[in-house]
Amino acid sequence: MVEDGPWQSHRHRTAIGRADLSKPLRMALQDGVLQAGHTVLDYGCGRGQDVQRLQRMGFEAAGWDPYFNPEGPRDRRDIVMLSYVLNVIEDPRERESTLAEAWKLAQIALVVSCRLNWERGQIAGTDHGDGVLTSRSTFQHLFSTRELKEFVQAVTGEPCVSPMPGMVYAFRKAEDRLSFLAKDTVARYDWSASVDVAMAIGELVSFAESRGRIPIFEEIPDETLSFIGHLSRKEISRLVHIGADPRRIESGAKRAILDTLLYLGTSIFNGRPNYSELPISVREDIRTHFRSYHDACARADRLLLKLRDDTYIRGAMTNSPGKLTATALYVHRRATSTLPVVLRLYEHCGYVAAGRPDDWNILKLDHRGRRVSWSSYPNFDSDPHPKLARTYGVQMSTLESSFQDFSQRANRPLLHRKEEFLSPDDPLTPKFRRLTASEVRAGLYANPTKIGLEKGWEAELLRCNVELRGHRLIKRTATRDSTPDENTTAD
Repeated sequence: MVEDGPWQSHRHRTAIGRADLSKPLRMALQDGVLQAGHTVLDYGCGRGQDVQRLQRMGFEAAGWDPYFNPEGPRDRRDIVMLSYVLNVIEDPRERESTLAEAWKLAQIALVVSCRLNWERGQIAGTDHGDGVLTSRSTFQHLFSTRELKEFVQAVTGEPCVSPMPGMVYAFRKAEDRLSFLAKDTVARYDWSASVDVAMAIGELVSFAESRGRIPIFEEIPDETLSFIGHLSRKEISRLVHIGADPRRIESGAKRAILDTLLYLGTSIFNGRPNYSELPISVREDIRTHFRSYHDACARADRLLLKLRDDTYIRGAMTNSPGKLTATALYVHRRATSTLPVVLRLYEHCGYVAAGRPDDWNILKLDHRGRRVSWSSYPNFDSDPHPKLARTYGVQMSTLESSFQDFSQRANRPLLHRKEEFLSPDDPLTPKFRRLTASEVRAGLYANPTKIGLEKGWEAELLRCNVELRGHRLIKRTATRDSTPDENTTAD
C-alpha cells in the first residue's frame, strides 16, 4: 500500500472538480435542511468548491480539509457537511472518530453522504481490508444504505433520516427531525401575499378549506398578521364560517386526518415522538380532528397493521390509480398523492427506512412480500415508450436495499400503455390512450411476451410495418426520413 503522510493511501486524489454544487449540498438545500441564515462547515471540503459557491449564494460558509486546507476552521456551525469523506478512510476506528468529530461541530444537523456498494463495478482496484485499493492508490469503503444509516445512528446516538440512497441527516433536536419528516406527509399550505384585509381574510378561508380548520396564530405569516392580527379567534372563526365552502372544509378535514395518520404511522420507524415534540401544525390537526393524541396513534397503528394483510392491500390496489399486475402495482409519481392512504403509508415506510432516489418517476409496490421500488424512466412524457434507466428498491422485511442500472444495456425494458400508470384526470392521459388504441389496432400487442424489451418491440414494429413519430403511429415508409402525410397514419 502506498504511504502518503499519516495516511495509507492518496486520499486527496479523490477530491474532484465540479461544475455545480455537489449532489448532497443540492439535496440539503432542496429539503430545507440548509436554509438562508444558517452557518455551514464543509468538513473534508476537498478543493473547496462547495464552500465558494455557498459564499456566493450569501451563506456564511467555511471549509476544512487535512490536505487542501488544514488551516481552515473547525468550529461549531449550524450545518456540517461530511461529503464522501468516510469512504476514503482506511481505518474503521478513524472513520468512526471522524464522524464523531463532525457531529460534535453540528449545532442543527449533520449531512453525511457516501458512495454505495453497488458502485463497485465502476472502481478499478483490488479488495483490501473492508474496501477497495484503487488503481490510483486511493481507498474506497463502499457502504450499503442500511450500513450507512446504522453507522451514523450509532455514532450520533440519534435516529436518522435518509432522504436518498447514500445520504443521511442527523438532527440535533428531535423537533427538527420530525418537522423534516412532516414535509413529505403533511400537506403544506402556501400562503399568498396579502395587500389588504380582504385578501388576508381570503387566505384564512383558503387555509381552512385546505386543512378543515382555521389556522392558529403561529401558522399565519407576518405579512398576513399585519392585517388581521387584531382579530380574536372567535372573530376569525366567524369570518371563515361566512366565507368558506362547507364541502371544502369537510374535504380538507379528511385530508388532514389522512396526512396525520400517515405521519404518525411512519414515525414508528424512529420511535414515536412525544406530543410536545410534534410540529405545531400536526399538533393542531390532532387537537382539531382527533379525540386525543392517544386516539390518533391508535388509529395510525391500526393502519400499520393493515400493511400485513395481503387481502386488504390487494383491495386497496384494485381501487387505486396505476397499473395492477399479478405481482405489483405500478404508479407514476404524479399519481402517488391520490393513492389510498394505506398505500401511501406503504411507500413512505420504504422511504423512511432506506431513502428514495431523487430521479424516480415510477413507483412499484409488491402486493406480496412488501417490497417498495422506485424506477427512473427518462422522458416519460415525451418518449412514447420510455426505457428503464435505473431502479432502486427496499425489502421491508429485512430493510435491505438493491440497485440496478440499465442505462448502458443494449436491450432495455420499456413501458407500454403509459396512460395506465397515471390518474384518469392527468392531462396527458387522453394523448397516451390514443396512442395505445392505435397500437392495438395495428396488432403490436399480439405477442405480449416479445414487446417488453427494446429489441422485441422493434421487431414487432417491423412485423406490423409501422413506426412511431412522437406519439403518432404511422405506416413505415421506404425513406424513413421523409415526412408522412395524413394518409399514411396507421390508425
